[in-house]
Amino acid sequence: MALDKIDIAILSELQQDGRMSNAALAERVGLSQSACSRRLDILESSGAVRGYHARLSNAALGHSATVIVHISLAGQSEKQLAEFEAAVKRCPNVLVCYLMSGEYDYLLRIAARDLQDYERIHKEWLSAMPHVVRINSSFALREVIDRTGIGLPPEMAVR
Repeated sequence: MALDKIDIAILSELQQDGRMSNAALAERVGLSQSACSRRLDILESSGAVRGYHARLSNAALGHSATVIVHISLAGQSEKQLAEFEAAVKRCPNVLVCYLMSGEYDYLLRIAARDLQDYERIHKEWLSAMPHVVRINSSFALREVIDRTGIGLPPEMAVR
């Protein structure tokens, strides 16, 4: 989908405040409310806007440990990848999972209450997933940045 300056402005405003009303969004981007609503519908249906949600604090919910996990599988056939991906989607502590190029097949970001909780997740979930042959875990010491969206390139920014 090709985005014009108005689309970029809408996306920029939504990244700042996804709860703003259509009226406020329309005013900020210089459109009528009906035109803004039509544009937003198109952005949503095209996948440019993937959804709206509240960002919860893992620490506030009792999950103060963030673990970055690299996983290697026994192979990379479509069947093996599909079976692993189906299993990883069932693990409630996995926040993010990427299929990777390079040394490891997958990278996961996991929320755990503490080291003992991660040991449980490792034993009950990760080690039990199909085709896993190697698990490498690293524990985050401190979160430096966690963006929900990307900054707009200067050539796309609305002035």
